[in-house]
Amino acid sequence: MTQTQERIDRDAAEMASSRASTTRDGFGVLLVAIKREPWIFTLSTLGSVLFGALTVADAWVLGWSTDHVVLPAFRDGEIDGGLLWAILGLFVAVAILRAVGIVARRLGAGIMQYRMQAHTRRAVTRQYLQLPMEWHQRHPTGQLLSNANSDVEAAWGPIAPLPMAVGTVAMMVIAVAQMLVADLVLALVGLLVFPAVIAANLAYQRLASPLMTRAQQLRAEVSEIAHESFDGAMVVKTLGREPQETERFAAKALELRDVNIRAGRIRAAFDPTLAALPNLGVLVVLAVGVQRVLTGATDAGDVVTVAYLLTIVSFPIRSIGWLLGEFPRSVVGFRRVSSVLDATGEMVYGEHAVTPGSGAGGGARLEVDALAYAYDPAQPLLQDVSFTVEPGRTVALVGATASGKSTLTSLVTRLVDPDAGRVLLDGTDVRDLAAGELSRAVAVVPQTAFLFDDTVRGNVALGDDLDDETVWEALRAAQADGFVAALPHGLDTRLGERGTSLSGGQRQRLSLARALVRRPRLMVLDDATSAVDPEVEARILAALRDGSGGASLLVVAYRKATIGLADEVVHLEGGRIVDRGTHRELLARSASYAHLVNAYETEDHTPSARTDQPTDQPTDQPTDATTGGTP
Repeated sequence: MTQTQERIDRDAAEMASSRASTTRDGFGVLLVAIKREPWIFTLSTLGSVLFGALTVADAWVLGWSTDHVVLPAFRDGEIDGGLLWAILGLFVAVAILRAVGIVARRLGAGIMQYRMQAHTRRAVTRQYLQLPMEWHQRHPTGQLLSNANSDVEAAWGPIAPLPMAVGTVAMMVIAVAQMLVADLVLALVGLLVFPAVIAANLAYQRLASPLMTRAQQLRAEVSEIAHESFDGAMVVKTLGREPQETERFAAKALELRDVNIRAGRIRAAFDPTLAALPNLGVLVVLAVGVQRVLTGATDAGDVVTVAYLLTIVSFPIRSIGWLLGEFPRSVVGFRRVSSVLDATGEMVYGEHAVTPGSGAGGGARLEVDALAYAYDPAQPLLQDVSFTVEPGRTVALVGATASGKSTLTSLVTRLVDPDAGRVLLDGTDVRDLAAGELSRAVAVVPQTAFLFDDTVRGNVALGDDLDDETVWEALRAAQADGFVAALPHGLDTRLGERGTSLSGGQRQRLSLARALVRRPRLMVLDDATSAVDPEVEARILAALRDGSGGASLLVVAYRKATIGLADEVVHLEGGRIVDRGTHRELLARSASYAHLVNAYETEDHTPSARTDQPTDQPTDQPTDATTGGTP
């Protein structure tokens, strides 16, 4: 037995043991939609009821015309013109009203379904943006994409057949009542088909539900693999892993194909069965009805009415079966979406606003007080880290790989919260600040620059209403105005996905301009100039000190040129501060510090000698970079 078959059988066993729960949960999901869109649901349901009632009315018109027009015409050899026009008018009126019901039902169901999908997608995306980075680090991007797309569609899939199912219940009640009125014996004979149709629907659900559930899970896994492969295209290409990645994706895609084919085979076998059972019932009703007409126990019109109504009442049962058949996939999708919406990783904000400090130039005072943090409790990453960045001053964080520098910048900007200690901005704990306050005062420029598939202006302004001169001013400070002016359309040049049309250094400079244009009071640079040459880096840092409005700077640095511009250097080792002082002071008294900063220097001053540099360091060089030694 294959692994896929074993998993499907296991899912089938679980589905059989919890079928009542799945059905209950499925109706619970629909109740959520009904409560949110009550008027649209009412409109679509009324349309479905109208359709059902008029469909049943067709049977009455057919039976009445048989008794009062068709049979008398055969008996008398002539047709009453008035009755013929009356019957024609009845059929046309019923058809028009039934069409109105169909339009109302389908339009209402479609609007309700798409509104719920849009609402849920917005809620999921809003939750993604609110959840902290540590939550995102535990969830693959492909899974998050699946939650916001295929899981949302699956959750609200039953809305489409819902109005039909509700309306056809009314149709079934009316039709059964009319059958019983027309001929009790024929009605009882015809209703014997109900248990067979119900049994067929239950069998279909039992066989198809675990396949649908597994298919929904596989859609998420396929999305995860695809996103991971595409996002890591550079690694795949440079290491020649295309065949392995193709095979990895193909294995999961083929498994999804096989599950869908098995579900399709079951559907293909049961749809004809469900369609044939009512027809068999009609044949039985006609056979019994002919005998009753011959004995004078009933009229031919009643036989026609009951036979036609029997074909009608089978449809409600099938439509309810379609609804119940969607529940397993819907419940799985809703649970996966709910796991995001109910996530407890959301940060709690206070109500305080950032209070401007007393420093010149408007720079913020940053105080890091006894910070401690660990991804794994057994392996502390940061321990008892304390330092201060005075307003308008520059502090450089220097340390070997895994010493905690990037994690410290995440704590300072509150991408994550510390396990112990505090981060204070102008004397206020950042956890007590209201939502949005910290981002208005602090700008972070990460090591790996991210650009949107937008224009230069769009990437710098990010939707803010900024005039071109303000954008150019930020570009000049980031030493990006030269290459931007040389682009085909200047500020209006589209950069492609992730800014792939630019070099690494150019992307970093645009990322710097994006931060500068907001005139932050504290800038946190996480090795944000690693992809530019030392001369350009020196000009950028000088512009930051002179033209950033007196903002305080916290810089993760490797190069002597960067470190030498700092007012104070904080040396990290093993998650602890081992020394503090100016660059010259630390060089003079700390052998480990001198060894660390000198490790990045070689005779030709190329960045390739950075033996302690993080492995994810950008390596592409800017198109306008100059070469030469460190200033």
